[in-house]
Amino acid sequence: MPVPDAASPPTTITATAAAQAHRPANPVLLAFDTSTEALALAVNAPAGQFTLMADGGASASATLLPQAVRLLAQAGLGLQDLQAVAFGCGPGAFTGLRTACAVAQGLGLGLGLPLLPIDSLLIVAEDARQQQLTVVGAPPEGALLDVAVLMDARMQEVYAARYCHHSAGGWRVTQAPALYSLAGAGQVFGSEPDLPQVVAGSALDSFGEKLFLPAALHRVPTENNRAAALLQLALQAWADGLAVDAALALPLYVRDKVAQTTAERQAQAAATAT
Repeated sequence: MPVPDAASPPTTITATAAAQAHRPANPVLLAFDTSTEALALAVNAPAGQFTLMADGGASASATLLPQAVRLLAQAGLGLQDLQAVAFGCGPGAFTGLRTACAVAQGLGLGLGLPLLPIDSLLIVAEDARQQQLTVVGAPPEGALLDVAVLMDARMQEVYAARYCHHSAGGWRVTQAPALYSLAGAGQVFGSEPDLPQVVAGSALDSFGEKLFLPAALHRVPTENNRAAALLQLALQAWADGLAVDAALALPLYVRDKVAQTTAERQAQAAATAT
Protein backbone atom coordinates (compact mmCIF):
# COMPACT_ATOMS: atom_id res chain seq x y z
CA MET A 1 0.00 0.00 0.00
CA PRO A 2 1.91 3.04 -1.23
CA VAL A 3 1.72 6.32 0.63
CA PRO A 4 0.89 9.23 -1.73
CA ASP A 5 3.75 11.35 -2.92
CA ALA A 6 4.08 14.63 -1.04
CA ALA A 7 6.50 17.51 -1.27
CA SER A 8 8.88 15.68 1.09
CA PRO A 9 7.88 12.01 1.35
CA PRO A 10 8.70 10.25 4.62
CA THR A 11 12.06 8.52 4.78
CA THR A 12 11.70 4.76 5.13
CA ILE A 13 13.63 3.25 8.00
CA THR A 14 16.63 1.32 6.75
CA ALA A 15 17.48 -1.85 8.60
CA THR A 16 20.10 -4.56 8.42
CA ALA A 17 19.17 -7.94 7.02
CA ALA A 18 19.27 -9.34 10.55
CA ALA A 19 16.89 -6.67 11.84
CA GLN A 20 14.50 -7.27 8.96
CA ALA A 21 14.57 -10.99 9.71
CA HIS A 22 13.38 -10.31 13.26
CA ARG A 23 10.60 -7.95 12.20
CA PRO A 24 7.36 -9.66 13.29
CA ALA A 25 4.99 -10.58 10.48
CA ASN A 26 1.97 -9.90 12.69
CA PRO A 27 2.92 -6.93 14.89
CA VAL A 28 1.24 -5.64 18.01
CA LEU A 29 0.04 -2.44 16.44
CA LEU A 30 -2.03 0.58 17.49
CA ALA A 31 -3.69 2.64 14.75
CA PHE A 32 -5.73 5.83 15.01
CA ASP A 33 -7.16 8.56 12.82
CA THR A 34 -8.62 11.93 13.85
CA SER A 35 -8.75 13.62 10.45
CA THR A 36 -12.58 13.73 10.45
CA GLU A 37 -15.25 14.39 13.08
CA ALA A 38 -14.92 10.74 14.13
CA LEU A 39 -12.17 9.12 16.18
CA ALA A 40 -11.11 5.79 14.67
CA LEU A 41 -9.01 3.45 16.82
CA ALA A 42 -7.78 -0.08 16.16
CA VAL A 43 -5.43 -2.58 17.76
CA ASN A 44 -3.87 -5.65 16.20
CA ALA A 45 -3.09 -8.03 19.04
CA PRO A 46 -2.30 -11.71 19.65
CA ALA A 47 -5.88 -12.04 20.91
CA GLY A 48 -7.31 -10.65 17.67
CA GLN A 49 -8.28 -7.31 16.19
CA PHE A 50 -10.09 -4.67 18.21
CA THR A 51 -11.70 -1.53 16.79
CA LEU A 52 -13.48 1.49 18.20
CA MET A 53 -15.37 4.39 16.62
CA ALA A 54 -16.04 7.39 18.88
CA ASP A 55 -16.71 11.11 18.69
CA GLY A 56 -13.69 13.05 17.56
CA GLY A 57 -13.44 16.63 16.36
CA ALA A 58 -12.37 19.15 18.98
CA SER A 59 -12.48 16.54 21.76
CA ALA A 60 -10.00 14.20 20.08
CA SER A 61 -6.95 15.86 21.63
CA ALA A 62 -8.26 15.04 25.12
CA THR A 63 -9.76 11.61 24.43
CA LEU A 64 -7.42 9.94 21.92
CA LEU A 65 -4.78 8.61 24.30
CA PRO A 66 -7.18 7.51 27.09
CA GLN A 67 -9.36 5.71 24.52
CA ALA A 68 -6.28 4.05 23.05
CA VAL A 69 -5.17 2.81 26.47
CA ARG A 70 -8.67 1.42 27.13
CA LEU A 71 -8.77 -0.38 23.78
CA LEU A 72 -5.33 -1.87 24.41
CA ALA A 73 -6.54 -3.06 27.81
CA GLN A 74 -9.48 -4.82 26.13
CA ALA A 75 -6.89 -6.65 24.03
CA GLY A 76 -4.96 -7.57 27.17
CA LEU A 77 -2.13 -5.19 26.34
CA GLY A 78 -0.48 -2.00 27.49
CA LEU A 79 1.46 0.68 25.66
CA GLN A 80 4.70 -1.13 26.52
CA ASP A 81 3.59 -4.09 24.38
CA LEU A 82 3.35 -2.11 21.15
CA GLN A 83 5.68 -2.81 18.23
CA ALA A 84 4.41 -0.07 15.89
CA VAL A 85 1.96 2.85 15.74
CA ALA A 86 -0.04 3.90 12.68
CA PHE A 87 -1.81 7.23 12.30
CA GLY A 88 -3.96 8.98 9.72
CA CYS A 89 -1.59 11.63 8.36
CA GLY A 90 -4.11 13.52 6.23
CA PRO A 91 -5.52 15.28 4.37
CA GLY A 92 -8.20 16.34 6.81
CA ALA A 93 -9.08 18.70 9.60
CA PHE A 94 -6.06 20.78 10.59
CA THR A 95 -6.42 20.27 14.35
CA GLY A 96 -7.17 16.57 13.94
CA LEU A 97 -4.05 15.98 11.87
CA ARG A 98 -1.89 17.78 14.42
CA THR A 99 -3.44 15.74 17.23
CA ALA A 100 -2.85 12.38 15.56
CA CYS A 101 0.69 13.23 14.53
CA ALA A 102 1.61 14.61 17.95
CA VAL A 103 0.30 11.56 19.80
CA ALA A 104 1.97 9.18 17.31
CA GLN A 105 5.29 10.97 17.60
CA GLY A 106 5.05 11.03 21.38
CA LEU A 107 4.48 7.28 21.47
CA GLY A 108 7.12 6.62 18.84
CA LEU A 109 9.81 8.68 20.53
CA GLY A 110 8.87 7.69 24.06
CA LEU A 111 8.65 3.95 23.38
CA GLY A 112 11.18 3.71 20.56
CA LEU A 113 8.60 2.59 18.01
CA PRO A 114 8.41 2.99 14.22
CA LEU A 115 5.42 4.89 12.82
CA LEU A 116 3.20 4.18 9.83
CA PRO A 117 1.65 7.33 8.28
CA ILE A 118 -1.59 6.33 6.53
CA ASP A 119 -3.29 8.42 3.85
CA SER A 120 -6.59 9.47 5.43
CA LEU A 121 -8.41 9.50 2.09
CA LEU A 122 -7.19 6.01 1.30
CA ILE A 123 -8.95 4.88 4.49
CA VAL A 124 -12.22 5.94 2.84
CA ALA A 125 -11.33 4.04 -0.33
CA GLU A 126 -10.49 0.90 1.66
CA ASP A 127 -13.76 1.14 3.58
CA ALA A 128 -15.64 1.44 0.27
CA ARG A 129 -13.78 -1.62 -1.02
CA GLN A 130 -14.74 -3.61 2.06
CA GLN A 131 -18.37 -2.58 1.60
CA GLN A 132 -18.16 -3.82 -1.99
CA LEU A 133 -16.80 -7.16 -0.78
CA THR A 134 -19.77 -7.52 1.57
CA VAL A 135 -22.21 -7.01 -1.30
CA VAL A 136 -20.58 -8.79 -4.26
CA GLY A 137 -17.99 -11.07 -2.64
CA ALA A 138 -14.32 -11.50 -3.42
CA PRO A 139 -13.29 -10.27 -6.89
CA PRO A 140 -11.72 -12.61 -9.45
CA GLU A 141 -7.95 -12.84 -9.57
CA GLY A 142 -6.41 -9.83 -11.28
CA ALA A 143 -9.50 -7.63 -10.84
CA LEU A 144 -9.07 -3.87 -10.43
CA LEU A 145 -11.17 -1.45 -8.39
CA ASP A 146 -10.93 2.23 -9.30
CA VAL A 147 -12.10 4.49 -6.45
CA ALA A 148 -12.30 8.28 -6.26
CA VAL A 149 -12.59 9.77 -2.76
CA LEU A 150 -14.19 13.18 -2.16
CA MET A 151 -14.31 14.44 1.42
CA ASP A 152 -15.99 17.58 2.70
CA ALA A 153 -13.21 20.10 3.39
CA ARG A 154 -15.60 22.91 4.41
CA MET A 155 -15.52 26.35 2.75
CA GLN A 156 -17.21 24.84 -0.36
CA GLU A 157 -14.15 22.72 -1.11
CA VAL A 158 -13.24 19.04 -1.08
CA TYR A 159 -10.20 16.93 -0.35
CA ALA A 160 -10.02 14.43 -3.17
CA ALA A 161 -7.84 11.67 -4.57
CA ARG A 162 -8.10 8.59 -6.73
CA TYR A 163 -6.82 5.08 -6.10
CA CYS A 164 -6.72 1.73 -7.87
CA HIS A 165 -6.82 -1.58 -5.99
CA HIS A 166 -5.43 -4.72 -7.58
CA SER A 167 -6.76 -7.94 -6.10
CA ALA A 168 -3.23 -9.33 -5.89
CA GLY A 169 -1.10 -6.22 -5.36
CA GLY A 170 -3.10 -3.88 -3.13
CA TRP A 171 -3.57 -0.14 -3.54
CA ARG A 172 -1.74 2.36 -5.69
CA VAL A 173 -2.31 6.09 -5.96
CA THR A 174 -3.45 7.27 -9.39
CA GLN A 175 -4.25 10.86 -8.36
CA ALA A 176 -2.58 12.18 -5.21
CA PRO A 177 -4.66 13.95 -2.54
CA ALA A 178 -5.33 17.62 -3.25
CA LEU A 179 -7.80 20.39 -2.48
CA TYR A 180 -10.47 21.19 -5.09
CA SER A 181 -13.35 23.55 -5.57
CA LEU A 182 -16.70 21.82 -6.04
CA ALA A 183 -16.69 22.47 -9.77
CA GLY A 184 -13.05 21.47 -10.05
CA ALA A 185 -13.65 18.15 -8.30
CA GLY A 186 -16.53 17.40 -10.65
CA GLN A 187 -14.38 18.13 -13.68
CA VAL A 188 -11.44 16.01 -12.51
CA PHE A 189 -13.31 13.00 -11.13
CA GLY A 190 -16.57 13.04 -13.08
CA SER A 191 -15.48 13.56 -16.68
CA GLU A 192 -16.19 11.08 -19.43
CA PRO A 193 -14.74 8.74 -20.50
CA ASP A 194 -12.29 8.37 -17.60
CA LEU A 195 -14.77 7.72 -14.81
CA PRO A 196 -13.95 5.80 -11.62
CA GLN A 197 -15.95 2.70 -10.79
CA VAL A 198 -16.80 4.04 -7.34
CA VAL A 199 -16.99 7.50 -5.76
CA ALA A 200 -16.86 7.56 -1.97
CA GLY A 201 -16.73 10.14 0.78
CA SER A 202 -18.62 12.66 2.87
CA ALA A 203 -18.68 15.30 0.12
CA LEU A 204 -21.34 13.28 -1.71
CA ASP A 205 -23.94 14.03 0.98
CA SER A 206 -22.56 17.44 1.91
CA PHE A 207 -22.64 18.93 -1.58
CA GLY A 208 -24.79 16.61 -3.71
CA GLU A 209 -25.52 18.00 -7.16
CA LYS A 210 -23.06 20.86 -6.67
CA LEU A 211 -20.30 18.39 -7.48
CA PHE A 212 -21.70 17.86 -11.00
CA LEU A 213 -20.96 14.14 -10.96
CA PRO A 214 -22.67 11.84 -13.49
CA ALA A 215 -25.77 10.21 -12.05
CA ALA A 216 -24.63 6.76 -13.17
CA LEU A 217 -21.58 6.72 -10.89
CA HIS A 218 -21.73 4.20 -8.06
CA ARG A 219 -21.68 6.20 -4.83
CA VAL A 220 -20.60 5.17 -1.33
CA PRO A 221 -21.32 8.29 0.75
CA THR A 222 -21.15 6.70 4.19
CA GLU A 223 -18.34 4.76 5.81
CA ASN A 224 -19.13 1.47 7.49
CA ASN A 225 -16.10 0.88 9.74
CA ARG A 226 -13.30 3.42 9.36
CA ALA A 227 -11.28 1.82 12.14
CA ALA A 228 -11.26 -1.60 10.47
CA ALA A 229 -10.22 -0.06 7.14
CA LEU A 230 -7.45 1.88 8.88
CA LEU A 231 -6.13 -1.27 10.52
CA GLN A 232 -6.10 -3.17 7.23
CA LEU A 233 -4.03 -0.40 5.60
CA ALA A 234 -1.69 -0.18 8.59
CA LEU A 235 -0.95 -3.91 8.49
CA GLN A 236 -0.35 -3.74 4.75
CA ALA A 237 1.97 -0.76 5.18
CA TRP A 238 3.88 -2.71 7.82
CA ALA A 239 4.18 -5.73 5.51
CA ASP A 240 5.41 -3.44 2.72
CA GLY A 241 8.15 -1.99 4.93
CA LEU A 242 6.76 1.56 4.96
CA ALA A 243 7.56 2.36 8.59
CA VAL A 244 9.26 5.70 9.26
CA ASP A 245 11.25 7.10 12.14
CA ALA A 246 9.04 8.96 14.60
CA ALA A 247 10.99 12.19 14.11
CA LEU A 248 10.23 12.10 10.38
CA ALA A 249 6.49 11.46 10.53
CA LEU A 250 4.58 14.56 9.44
CA PRO A 251 0.95 15.49 8.66
CA LEU A 252 -0.05 15.85 5.03
CA TYR A 253 -1.52 19.32 4.59
CA VAL A 254 -3.03 20.23 1.22
CA ARG A 255 -4.61 23.49 2.36
CA ASP A 256 -2.54 26.49 3.46
CA LYS A 257 -5.51 28.55 4.62
CA VAL A 258 -7.66 26.99 7.36
CA ALA A 259 -10.19 29.80 7.94
CA GLN A 260 -11.97 32.59 6.09
CA THR A 261 -12.42 36.21 6.97
CA THR A 262 -15.93 37.52 7.66
CA ALA A 263 -15.96 39.25 4.27
CA GLU A 264 -14.95 36.02 2.52
CA ARG A 265 -17.68 34.05 4.28
CA GLN A 266 -20.29 36.67 3.33
CA ALA A 267 -19.13 36.69 -0.29
CA GLN A 268 -19.27 32.90 -0.42
CA ALA A 269 -22.76 32.83 1.10
CA ALA A 270 -23.93 35.34 -1.51
CA ALA A 271 -22.42 33.32 -4.34
CA THR A 272 -24.00 30.10 -3.05
CA ALA A 273 -27.43 31.74 -2.84
CA THR A 274 -27.37 32.86 -6.48
